[in-house]
Amino acid sequence: MVTRAIDIHELQRNLDALLSEVNAGTEIVVMDANRPVARLLPPHPEKQRQPGLHPEAIQMADDFDTPLPENFWLGDS
Repeated sequence: MVTRAIDIHELQRNLDALLSEVNAGTEIVVMDANRPVARLLPPHPEKQRQPGLHPEAIQMADDFDTPLPENFWLGDS
């Protein structure tokens, strides 16, 4: 990714053109008095979930769906 630093005043004057650069993949660092104050990053497409990457990583207890006892709901010990 290409990174480019610009002055905050240039951002105000050329916002449309700079946003086009960002959408094309350029990272813009906005500077104010030689101090970075913001970064404009290209958007990332939504990452798709891929099932099956971590088989058996989650385990469920055999009694997972067994009803809880009444004293759980009533707060009795």
